[in-house]
Amino acid sequence: MEKSTSFIYPITDPNWIEKLCRWADLHFDFFAFTNGNAHQYPEEPFATRFFAGHKQLAENEIRGISSKFQKVGIIGYDFKNHLEKLQSENEAFFELPEICFFQPSFTLDFDGKNIYSENELSEDFWKEIARIKLPFSADTTCEVSPQLTKDSYLETVNTIQNHIIEGNTYETNFCQAYAGSFESWDPISAYFKLNELSPMPFSSLFKAKSQWLVSASPERYLKKTGSKIIAQPIKGTIKRGKSASEDAANRETLASSEKEQAENLMITDLMRNDLSKVSKTGSVQVKELFGIYPLPRVFQMISTIVSELKEDVTFSQIIQASFPMGSMTGAPKIRTMEIIDELESFKRGWFSGAFGVIEENGDFDFSVIIRSIIADLEMKKLYFGVGSAITYDAKAEQEYEECGLKAQAILEVLRGN
Repeated sequence: MEKSTSFIYPITDPNWIEKLCRWADLHFDFFAFTNGNAHQYPEEPFATRFFAGHKQLAENEIRGISSKFQKVGIIGYDFKNHLEKLQSENEAFFELPEICFFQPSFTLDFDGKNIYSENELSEDFWKEIARIKLPFSADTTCEVSPQLTKDSYLETVNTIQNHIIEGNTYETNFCQAYAGSFESWDPISAYFKLNELSPMPFSSLFKAKSQWLVSASPERYLKKTGSKIIAQPIKGTIKRGKSASEDAANRETLASSEKEQAENLMITDLMRNDLSKVSKTGSVQVKELFGIYPLPRVFQMISTIVSELKEDVTFSQIIQASFPMGSMTGAPKIRTMEIIDELESFKRGWFSGAFGVIEENGDFDFSVIIRSIIADLEMKKLYFGVGSAITYDAKAEQEYEECGLKAQAILEVLRGN
């Protein structure tokens, strides 16, 4: 994505972007901020960008090939029910739209030192941002509790492994949720605090009226540039070491783990198969298999699949072929999603869906909604999910610990650590 260079302004206040978000919260029904945190990520992380607008889009405006305008938003996990003969029977913490996009009327790009705008920014705009006062002590705490006991979790892993023995699934991404209620909670402060604790390549803040996404996602779902499309499933996690030697040892442990490689390969194959439905014959390639990348707190095993799209393939057809992303379901996809709905204790909602931006020319970039808080300020509730891939070889205790590792930064924000 090339920055518009019509107007360039230096960033003189280190808190300017947070002030911009607070200004947008006062003036717009919808806004989003994305930040790749300068990660050296294969095929690049999210660009640092800001979008605001009032116009919520209908589903046909997102699906349509003729809609030549920018769109920013979320495809919730339960949109799967419109793509396959599936249901979501579990109870929601609060209702969320399965498709939630807006059309930005105001956008800015950033490169760390400068602000880029297509239009000249008025003197009044600068004064309004300067007048925004940041809260001295923002309320980002919320008492949350796991919605599943450890014993129930371990028991469910055993049930999934029985399904594997019976041939119903090879790998199931089993998730648990933490949820809580609050009197007041500040999603903007929570986002900046989470990004400080865990600056991720697909960090995002999204407001849709009273509903918010506060995301520290490490994972890309899909990126389209021209006729090229990229999928980057993550399967394989290990914590960072406390010293350089421990860090190197942990990296090597993950890189050489046959279990993690087997999990990653299953999902890589699934994504190759999904992309083949919308790609030119023979064009699907695994650009990198089992790449090990350092992120805050964890190393992740990431594979990169690229292909050349068929002529005139629509956004709708790409979603039909590949959503939800295999890393959040398992394989085989449809039967495994049925098992997930039978065994999980909550409706996923936006969790394990996708957040991103569709450009005027049809290019797009979407993250996977993981390591993310989802909140409704009117309902005064929030939740987040964590999960891992359960295979025949999985050790239930280790999988439970991995969920705890993935929840760590969010829990620190919500507990005020």
